[in-house]
Amino acid sequence: MAPLDKAKKTKGRQRRENIRVENKESRQVTFSKRKAGLWKKAAELAVLCRARLAIVVFSEAGKAFAFGSPSAEAVLGCIDNAPVPAAADDMEWKALEALFRETEKKSAEVTAEAARMTAIGKKVQEVQEKTGKQFWWEVDPEELGEEELPVFVKALERIRDNVRRRADDRLSAQ
Repeated sequence: MAPLDKAKKTKGRQRRENIRVENKESRQVTFSKRKAGLWKKAAELAVLCRARLAIVVFSEAGKAFAFGSPSAEAVLGCIDNAPVPAAADDMEWKALEALFRETEKKSAEVTAEAARMTAIGKKVQEVQEKTGKQFWWEVDPEELGEEELPVFVKALERIRDNVRRRADDRLSAQ
């Protein structure tokens, strides 16, 4: 009996050393991803702990990005020794928590749909390669399953509409 292959197939999540990213494009991507992660964690902290918080981040270009709960302006307005407004009542917090949960649920649905669409795309590509067709739209619909067929039809309709729109634009330009 052959031993199971227990070697990792990917490197997994790696910690980055905290040094400046030299490549400008990579630095912008890193900024965007880290900022999104920071916003997500801040929203979780605000909901889970009913904390009032504000985060302001300045990009390399000097553009300011702000996040706050309930808003950055409301939280930052409390800094100048002004009295801190009373915490929102339970109904407002419960509404905020419900909205946060709904957002998490929708995010999971979007992720699942993206995975489903990727799987359908791979199936169409497999059929394309199997039948030796040059383009995906040449695939025989009989080769596709029930799940792939409606997506395939919608994609063909989008191509048809784009071609029609392009032809109309060219005709009107003459």
